[in-house]
Amino acid sequence: MLRKKSLVWHRLDLRTADNPALWAATQDGSEAIPVFIWAPTEESPWAPGSASRWWLHHSLQRLAEDYKRLGVHLIIRQGPSLETLQSLVRESGADAVYWNRRYEPGVISRDAIIKDRLKSDGITAESFNGSLLWEPWEIRNQAGGPFQVFTPFWRHCLSKNPPLPPSPVPQLVRSSPGGPKSESIASLGLLPSIRWDVGMEAAWTPGEAGAAANLGVFLENAFLRYGEERNRPDRVGTSRLSPHLHFGEITPRQIWHALKNAGETLGWPETQWRQSQFLAEVGWREFAFHLLYHFPNCPERPLRKEWDNFEWPPLNQAHWEAWKRGRTGFPIVDAGMRELWATGWMHNRVRMIVASFLIKDLMISWTEGARWFWDTLVDADLAANTLGWQWTAGCGADAAPYFRVFNPESQGEKFDPRGEYVRRWIPELRHLPAESIHSPTMRKNEIFTPTAPNAKTAYPDPIVDHALARNRALAAYTRLRNPAGV
Repeated sequence: MLRKKSLVWHRLDLRTADNPALWAATQDGSEAIPVFIWAPTEESPWAPGSASRWWLHHSLQRLAEDYKRLGVHLIIRQGPSLETLQSLVRESGADAVYWNRRYEPGVISRDAIIKDRLKSDGITAESFNGSLLWEPWEIRNQAGGPFQVFTPFWRHCLSKNPPLPPSPVPQLVRSSPGGPKSESIASLGLLPSIRWDVGMEAAWTPGEAGAAANLGVFLENAFLRYGEERNRPDRVGTSRLSPHLHFGEITPRQIWHALKNAGETLGWPETQWRQSQFLAEVGWREFAFHLLYHFPNCPERPLRKEWDNFEWPPLNQAHWEAWKRGRTGFPIVDAGMRELWATGWMHNRVRMIVASFLIKDLMISWTEGARWFWDTLVDADLAANTLGWQWTAGCGADAAPYFRVFNPESQGEKFDPRGEYVRRWIPELRHLPAESIHSPTMRKNEIFTPTAPNAKTAYPDPIVDHALARNRALAAYTRLRNPAGV
C-alpha cells in the first residue's frame, strides 16, 4: 500500500514545532514534504526588502538543517506559487497541500485563488492559523465591527478562552528516495552582492533555535524589569523577538505559555502575568494584524480619512538623506538610524523618536519612512510597521495626539541619560560627557577637544531648529483640523 503524501507550504512559518500545517500533514501517517516557494512579485508592492531577504536566507538554511536532522528534505523552488505547487503535486504524488495563513491583503487574495484551484484539481487544500493568538475576524466590538483602540481590543482578547498549549515537532516520515528536486537556497539570490550585512551577522542568529534562545535569555534576564527598562535603548531590556516572530520561527502561542510557566515559577497569580507589559506588547502585534485585516488599504492610506487632505511639502532631499544616514545633528535620532543601518533593527522607543522627527520636524510623509523601514528592518512586518508609523503621524488607530511632537534632546536625556546608546553608535561623540551629549547648544562648547580634533566636521550641526520645526508642524496639523480657520 502506497503511503499518502502531503505538501507543507512554508511561508512566514519557518519552524517545525507548533506548526499547525505541518502537524495536520502528519497526523494520518502521511509523508510530509516541506516546500518553500520564492515568488516575491506576488507580494508586490510589499515584496520583502533587503534586510528581510538577508534574514530569510539564513532562516531557510536553519530550517533545512532542522529538517535534515529529522530525515526530511526541504524543497526550495522559485516561480509562480500556484503553478509550482501543481507541479510539485504531480512530481511527488501528493494529494494534499497544507499551509499556515498570512494576512497581508495581496497574499489573502492570492491564497484564496490557489486554494480554489487546488480543490478544483481534486487536491485537499487547507490553511491554518499559525501566527496569531486569535484570528482577526474572531475579535469584534459590541457593535460587531473591528476595534480601533488598543485597550478595549486587548481587554476583549484576554476575556476569550486562552490559546491551547503549543504542539511539539510531529513524528515525521523520512523523505522518499527520488522525490521532487530542490533548488539551492543560494540560487534565490537573497544575500547582498556588497557585504553590508556584517553587522547583522554579528547581531542575530536567525532560525527556530535562535528564537528559543532569545526568549530564554529574555525571561531569565529582563522579563521582571521589562516594564521599567523597555524604553531604555542603552540597556538590554527587550526580547528582540520581533524578527523571529515575523518569520514564524517562534509563535505568540509559545510565548504566551512560556510567560505562563515563568509566572507560575515565580508564584504569580494568573492575572499578574496576563497583565504584564510584555504580554501586552504581544497584544499590540495582534492589534496590528487586526487592523491590517479589516482595513487593508492602511499601508498606503491613512486610517483617519481626514488625513487624505494633509498637504505634505515637497520632499527636501537633503533632509531625507540626512535622516536615512544618521546625519541630522540630533544624537538620539542619528544613533537609531545608524543602529538600523548596521544591524537591521532599532529599539522601539528610538523608532518612535526617529519617526516623530521625520514626520514632524522634517515634515516628510510617514509613508516615506515606512518604506525605508520596510527595506532596512529585519523585522519588517507590514501590519506592525504600518501601525507604528500611522500612530506616530497621528493618522491611524489609537494614534498619538496631533500635538505630540517628541523633542529629540529631552527624549535622549530621559531614555539615554548617560549617553551610552549614543556613544555606541556615534563614535564622533564618544568623548562628550553625558550632560552635553544630547544638547546641540552645550555640544558646541565641547566639540573641539584634543581627543576629537575633527569632530566639528565629522558630526553635523542640527539640520533644523526643533522649536521652529515643532511650531511649523503644529500649524500644519491645525490647518488640517480646522481648514476654514474658524
